[in-house]
Amino acid sequence: MTLPEYDADVVVVGAGPGGSTTAYWLAQAGLSVIVCEKSKFPREKVCGDGLTPRAVKQLVAMGIDTSREAGWLANHGLRIMGGGMRLEMPWPDLAAYPSYGLVRQRQDFDDLLARTAQKAGAQIHEQTTVTDPVRDERTGRVEGVVTKDGRTFRAPVTVVADGNSTRFSLALDRQRREDRPMGVAYRRYYKSPRHDDDWLESWLELWDGEPGKDRLLPGYGWIFGMGDGTSNVGLGILNTSDAFGQTDYRDMLDRWVAALPEEWGFVPDNATGPIRGAALPMGFNRKPHYADGALLVGDAGGMVNPMNGEGIAYAMESGRLAAEIVAQAVAEPAGLRRERVLQGYPKVLDETYGGYYTLGRWFVTAIGHPSVMKLCTRHGLPHPTLMKFCLKLLANLTEPRGGDAMDRLINGLARITPAA
Repeated sequence: MTLPEYDADVVVVGAGPGGSTTAYWLAQAGLSVIVCEKSKFPREKVCGDGLTPRAVKQLVAMGIDTSREAGWLANHGLRIMGGGMRLEMPWPDLAAYPSYGLVRQRQDFDDLLARTAQKAGAQIHEQTTVTDPVRDERTGRVEGVVTKDGRTFRAPVTVVADGNSTRFSLALDRQRREDRPMGVAYRRYYKSPRHDDDWLESWLELWDGEPGKDRLLPGYGWIFGMGDGTSNVGLGILNTSDAFGQTDYRDMLDRWVAALPEEWGFVPDNATGPIRGAALPMGFNRKPHYADGALLVGDAGGMVNPMNGEGIAYAMESGRLAAEIVAQAVAEPAGLRRERVLQGYPKVLDETYGGYYTLGRWFVTAIGHPSVMKLCTRHGLPHPTLMKFCLKLLANLTEPRGGDAMDRLINGLARITPAA
C-alpha cells in the first residue's frame, strides 16, 4: 500500500488563541505545522479583553512577556457592582496560578500568539480560508484541508480552531448541541479617564436609569480599562434568559452606558469604533471533540466557561492538551495504535472540564430567572466568605490538589458531577 504524501504533520484551521497555542506546542515538540487563518493580522475579534489567571498561566508557559512595558495592563481581581454594593475581590492566592490577571485588545493579543507560534516553527498562512476537508476515499478519515483559493494542505491530523462560527466543523457535520447554553456579548471601546483601572469590573445589574427606580435590563455588564487611553465596555446575556433573541443588544448597551456617570467618558463622542457583538458557545456545545483524524479546540468545540463567559483560557488550555496528545499520536505508526491515542482527547477534556461544565449548565439555568439573579445579588454580596467561594467557583480557580476547604469542595463537586 502506498502511503499518502503529506505537507505537514498537522494542519491547524484558525489562528486564534486556541489554534496558535496548539501550533506553538506542536512546533515545540518538533512537529511540522501548517496554520490556515482566514484573516490578516492584526485583526479584530469581539471580546471583553480581560484575562483571568488561568489564561495568564498559559502565556507564561509560552514564554510571553506579560509586563506593562510589553503592552499589558495587570489587574488585581474582580470588582463586583450590584445590589447597591461595590465589592473588590482579589484573585485567589494559589500556587497553581499567577496572582494577577491581564488585559489586552484582541487585535494585539491574537497577533502576538500567532507570531509566537511562528517563531517556534509553525507556518502561518494568513488570508487563507479553509472550505472543505480532504478525506481518504476508503476510510473517510480527514487527511487535510482545501482552501478557497484552490490550495490543498495534507496532514495525518487536523486541528479545528476556527472559533464560534466554526464553519469547518459544519463541513465535518459536527452540529451544535441545542441542549447546551449559548451567550451573546456586545462591546464598544471608549476614550475614558478610567483606562488605567487595575480591576476587572463586573455589573450584575444593568439599569437604564436610576438603580431601583428605572428598568432593570436582562444580562450583566463589564467595564475593563485597557491601559491605552480606552475602556472596553460591554454586556452579555444567556440563552437561559427569556429576553435572549428578543432584545436589541446594541440599544441595550447604549441605554445602560447612558445611565453611567458622565465623567467616566462613556459617551458617543468618545467611542473609538462601533458596537460589535459575537456568540459565546458554552459547555461543550459541539461534539464529538475528536473523530476521523480531526480534533476541535476552543470555541470550535464550545469550550467557553458557562459560569463566567471566559473563552480564551480554555481555548489555550485545550490547545495545549490537543498538542500533547497529537504529538504522542504522530510518534506512533499510522493505524490502530495512533487512533487509540487520538481517541484519548475527548476523555481528557471530559476529565478536565466535564463535571465543572455540567455544574455551569445548572448554574446558568438558575440565573436565567431574574428572581434568582436578584436574590443572589441582594443576599450574596453582603457575605465576603460566600463571595470568595463564588469567585473561586465561577472563575474556576482552585488548587488542583489540596488547597483550602473551598478548593476541596469545588473540586469534589466537579469530580462527582457527571460529564455529558
